[in-house]
Amino acid sequence: MNDTNLLNRAADNIRILTAAMVEKAKSGHPGGAMGGADFTNVLYSEFLVYDPEDPKWINRDRFFLDPGHMSPMLYSVLAMSGFYTMDDLKSFRQWGSITPGHPEVDVMHGIENTSGPLGQGHTMAVGAAIAERFMAARFGEWCSHKIYAFISDGGIQEEISQGAGRVAGFLGLHNLIMFYDSNDVQLSTDTDAVTDENTAEKYRAWNWNVIEIDGCDPVAIRDALALANRETERPTLIIGKTIMGRGCVTATGENFEGKCSTHGQPLSKSGASYEKTIEHLGGSVENPFVIFPEVADLYARRAEELKKIVAERKAVQAAWEKANPELAAELHDFYAGKLPELDFASIAYKPNVATRTASANVLSYLGERVKNMVVSSADLANSDKTEAFLKKTGAFSKGNFKGAFLHAGVAELTMASIMNGILLHGGMQAACGTFFVFSDYMKPAVRMAALMELPVKYVWTHDAFRVGEDGPTHEPVEQEAQIRLMEQLKNHSGKHSVLVLRPADSAETLVAWKLAMENSDTPTALILSRQDVPDLPSATGNRYTDALQLAKGAYVLMRDENPDVVLVANGSEVSTLVGASEILHGQGVRVQIVSVPSIGLFLDQPESYREAVIPSDLPVFGLTAGLPSTLLQVVGCKGKIYGLDHFGYSAPYKVLDEKLGFTPEHIAGEIAAFIGK
Repeated sequence: MNDTNLLNRAADNIRILTAAMVEKAKSGHPGGAMGGADFTNVLYSEFLVYDPEDPKWINRDRFFLDPGHMSPMLYSVLAMSGFYTMDDLKSFRQWGSITPGHPEVDVMHGIENTSGPLGQGHTMAVGAAIAERFMAARFGEWCSHKIYAFISDGGIQEEISQGAGRVAGFLGLHNLIMFYDSNDVQLSTDTDAVTDENTAEKYRAWNWNVIEIDGCDPVAIRDALALANRETERPTLIIGKTIMGRGCVTATGENFEGKCSTHGQPLSKSGASYEKTIEHLGGSVENPFVIFPEVADLYARRAEELKKIVAERKAVQAAWEKANPELAAELHDFYAGKLPELDFASIAYKPNVATRTASANVLSYLGERVKNMVVSSADLANSDKTEAFLKKTGAFSKGNFKGAFLHAGVAELTMASIMNGILLHGGMQAACGTFFVFSDYMKPAVRMAALMELPVKYVWTHDAFRVGEDGPTHEPVEQEAQIRLMEQLKNHSGKHSVLVLRPADSAETLVAWKLAMENSDTPTALILSRQDVPDLPSATGNRYTDALQLAKGAYVLMRDENPDVVLVANGSEVSTLVGASEILHGQGVRVQIVSVPSIGLFLDQPESYREAVIPSDLPVFGLTAGLPSTLLQVVGCKGKIYGLDHFGYSAPYKVLDEKLGFTPEHIAGEIAAFIGK
């Protein structure tokens, strides 16, 4: 057991490095990180189990930071653990640095999640805890480990924390241990200016094990962590009362702790004295970027302890693998991201059905074959048709993770963030569904998935105003344009940050799912219809074979000899163009119809292919149930796009088609007028 004075010295070392990083960068948030240093130090020096020589070891404990602005605290303790150098800390927040202002997922350097938007970090931890229980249910408790999370006052206030707290308590995630850094100060006010809730009772009501301690006392922290590790039925919340800017003093040596001003700026700008604070904490102003010898010894001893712990656990794993070779092979395939052979062409579907129904056929197929896949729905499983997966796998329940379906409840953002955490844990596949209009609730987590390059599959149904009687609150108009902006946005690997697919019929839906499952680099958005759509005509006699061209983003569905106009659409509107073409043929107008489920993939194709699909010397007419700008990249400024520039209305969808001009007859007239015939 480590000496209390030594633990305090190590925590002060973290505070010094924190203050120095922010001061050198002239930017950052020192106060909270200085207050949370005591907990982080005890966690890393005594409890967190990981392999310094194998950072991606599958059975390591995971630490999820929620308040990304407290990154200096994490970088400092990870430097003590051997993941960062002093030069790395000195380059905090600089171009090309591996210590950015808010941590970005980097497992090789001990960073399990990208954090920044408050509330999402600990919700990802809930997802990782679900993944850990999922694995233990299939392979045994030998692979169990802990998921630690760190949350601040701001994260507790973010609405997503309600969803995370409810789900974790309901499922009994006893492997989840969260520290609440309760310092009663936030960026612009003290917390008493915005809340007086009883956080402990709130979490107890969600069935959490709640422990309240002095968050600056290493002995109390140790005892709380020990209790939390022995909990077998509930997630644990350790509420630690900490001190914003702990150790800060003024130029005359007066106490400057607990001040709001130390939250979001260098200490020299806060009213505290940076120099006197460094001295007060036992550091050198001339060279604050130092790990004290006794602190280095503390973490060196922990490294030796970890070698023994890890060796013992890996020996248990080796013995299990030897006794269970088939399961061991499956486990390794899970973590390698290897999928079983999937024959999407074999998936049968009824003719002329909604693309959400075709998606259900795929989900049923995947539920029988992809054994590490979790699917969730925000209380819409019977409507977004993800229940097809549920029927094959079963739902999670308290303490029971033998199923593979998460009933998220009416909590779209929570659900999406949990999916991110499931994938961050490793070894998993994940998909989640809701109505497309409610993707608005999910966007913060979708953006994080895009940034972290996590291959979540989003099943977004009820894709247009044809939701009908539900009215404008449920009718997406601008949502497709919004998510296709994410398709335009490149991630740090230079790829489209989201793959967006809006299939036009059942065959395209099967291929869209094929592309989604093959996409291991980015999230995939599947935008699906509520209403039935006709199967499109086949140029080859095999509609699935035709639809395989979707891999290029767009393809020629129908082509008359010497066409007068190119007609472009995706989703339900493609069949409207087919109907319009029959009318145009009667008027002597020849057409080339293009289905473009993925604008991003299409724009990635060679110019020769793009020219063959949408020739530049022909007029181009686009049809979309969303904002006209949705198709602008493929139709061009010289073309015409017929879409909606207003909210929808409440009425049966066939009435809306007529009133809003989305009938073959009306569109044929629009096309004829456009080309002057």
